[in-house]
Amino acid sequence: MAILDILEVPHPGLRAVAKPVPEVTDAVRAIVSDMFDTMYDARGIGLAATQVGIEQRIVVIDLQEPDSDEEDAKPVRNPHVFINPELTAVSDELGSYNEGCLSIPEQYAEVQRPARCTISWLDDKGALHQGEFDGLMATAIQHEIDHLNGVLFTDHISKLKRDMIMKKLAKARKAA
Repeated sequence: MAILDILEVPHPGLRAVAKPVPEVTDAVRAIVSDMFDTMYDARGIGLAATQVGIEQRIVVIDLQEPDSDEEDAKPVRNPHVFINPELTAVSDELGSYNEGCLSIPEQYAEVQRPARCTISWLDDKGALHQGEFDGLMATAIQHEIDHLNGVLFTDHISKLKRDMIMKKLAKARKAA
């Protein structure tokens, strides 16, 4: 298992459109494993292969939701693998989340997306699935599919907000 380098804006690889995975092999499963290691190490909840410089349609997500409503409840790992994910339907109803991204560190903005979505995908064994998601999972999967299409969450906000985020990021990088 390896921790991969996460590309950060303005790296051109983040604008790459990923290619479909032709077959789920041991090599693909190794990429998935490394992506989970990388995501957990970075304390994220989702990661697309393009964020680590791999132009394949692979997404890993783990919302790591707490096991209870108590304030100090520990997060429970519930990893999800989506290979060749494809949005097949989205709701007209919108939801709004304060999104962040491992490729735009420590920067957040309210983004509106469809509140529910249906996707089809392959799992890490190559089996085809279809499912409907809502809430944070719907937001996360749409965010990660955007990455596979070369789209960042900042593309969904106003130019003014995007410029503010980029200025804050530049300032943080300069301070570091």
